[in-house]
Formats: sequence, structure tokens, C-alpha cells
Amino acid sequence: MTVIAARLYRDGKMVTDIDLTKSIPHVEKQGDFIWIGLHEPDDGALKRIQEHFGLHSLAVEDALDPRHLPKMEPYGDHLFLVARTAHLQDDKIEYGNTAIFVGRQFIITVRHGSERAHTPLRAQLEATPWLLKHGPDYVLHAILDFVVDGYFPVVDELEEKVLAMEDHAVETFLNRTETSRLFTMRRELFRLQRILGPMEDLTSQFLNLHLPQIDANIHPYFRDLLDHIRRVIYRVEGLRDTLTSVIETSGLLEQQRQGAITRQLAAWAAILAVPTAIAGIYGMNFDVMPELRWEYGYFAVVGAMATICLSLYIRFKRAGWL
Repeated sequence: MTVIAARLYRDGKMVTDIDLTKSIPHVEKQGDFIWIGLHEPDDGALKRIQEHFGLHSLAVEDALDPRHLPKMEPYGDHLFLVARTAHLQDDKIEYGNTAIFVGRQFIITVRHGSERAHTPLRAQLEATPWLLKHGPDYVLHAILDFVVDGYFPVVDELEEKVLAMEDHAVETFLNRTETSRLFTMRRELFRLQRILGPMEDLTSQFLNLHLPQIDANIHPYFRDLLDHIRRVIYRVEGLRDTLTSVIETSGLLEQQRQGAITRQLAAWAAILAVPTAIAGIYGMNFDVMPELRWEYGYFAVVGAMATICLSLYIRFKRAGWL
């Protein structure tokens, strides 16, 4: 188990660090609370914490499983939440999992696979004790806001990639690799939407349900958090629509190119059909044919073919077929 930090706070100020290998102190005063941050613990590591804080065994089991979608479940005097973190690796979105136990006087976070540690967030909150003194529910909001803020760089980078691909699709035709990349990014955005939907529902519950662990004066912070999530959802939906339009535009341009090639082939076929027909007629093995014995017959026929072909070429060129 990696213990990022375990500390006791009183009135928004840190009192002491906690050694989890020893006995965990009991919170005595009403304004005190404990914040423990863990990274990828095993089953045995959580057992000591579970026994001290009375965590539900089902919640502990879920906290060890990094595959859950965002959710919130009440267990007696504490809440259990799961949030999903995200970061971009090339064109693929990699996901982490943050499980959170929160009671009136404790908050415990369990991270799996997330590259963004809560250390900067903890330092920021410790530098503002007048906010940290609100207690675990405010820390919970700060952690969820930290997770949601991590979505914006992912969306920003994807937005730049999508806009670049849109410009490229208009200027040149997409090859198989580029088309495959488009569908891969669209699939990644669809998966991100599967995360954002439950995250929105989770945040809405803080505003719509009566939860003893959440004070009413924290509701404005959760409303702001809900607004952040909806902004991410709106931008992701816009990106999916843009990708769809890029795919459709690429298909239309390809059809236009194929139509232009078809018209060119038809025009050249019409031009070449005339000399082919004339040459075919004079290639027949007949003794009596018009102007067959004429001294200038060959030059007249070739000249006629050239004149007709040139006339057809000029007409097709003006029509935009060539």
C-alpha cells in the first residue's frame, strides 16, 4: 500500500500526521476530521482502516475494483463514491479510478491508475484553512472538482486534433490510416460520454437528496461542480458531431472525386469513339467504298477525325469534364 498522506485536521489546520501502521487516533472534537489518501492498496491494507472507521465490506470490496463506473451509495453513517479520472495517451483516453469514503469526521480516498495525485490539491486546501474548516464534505467537493478539471485538458487536446483533421480532410483526401484514426477517436469520445453521464448523475444527487454527511452550505459548490461537468459533456458532444461531419465530408469529397474521374473517362471514351468508328469502317475488306481510290482520301479521313476529336475535347473542357 502507498500512503500518500494521512493527517488529522482541526478547524481547517493540520494537527498531526498519522502513522497507519500504528493505532489510528479517534476524533474527539466536532471540528476535527481525518483525511487519508491511499494509492492502489491491497485487501489487507484496507482492513485496518475498515475496522477503525466501520466501513461497509461491500464498499471496501468495490474500492479495490478499478472497473466501476461513477456512482454514489450510502452505507449508514458514511457515503461511498467512485469517480473516474482520465488522461490522453496518443489518441486513446486512459482511465483511472478514485474511490472515496466520506463521513462526518473522515474522508478516505483510494486511487487506482490515476496519474494525477491529490498532493497539490491537499497543499492548496491546507493553504486555505478557512475553506478546509468546512470539513470532509468540502474536501469531497474539492476532490471531485479536481477529477472533473482533469477532463478539460483531455478535451482540449482532442479538440485540437479533431480541428486539424477537419482542415486536412477538406484539403486532401483521407487515406485508410487517417480514416481509421477518425473512427478510433470517435469511439474514445463515446466511451468518455459513458463516464460523464454517471458523473453528472452522481453530482446531481448531492443537490437532490438529503444526505446527512453533506451540509446545506456546501450545495453551491456542488452546483458549480455540476456546471463544470455539463460543460465537458457539451464539448464532448460537439466533438463527436464534428468528427461525424469530418467523416461525412470525407465521404462526399471522395464521391465527388470519383464522379469527376467517371466524367473524364466518359468524355475521353466519347472522343476516342469517333476515330475508332471511322477507322473501323475503313478497315473493312470491301472493294467499293466512298473515296477509297481517292488520292487525298487518307488525309481527309484523318483530318476529319482530328477535327471532330478537337471539337469534342473543347466542348467537354468547357463543360468541366476534362
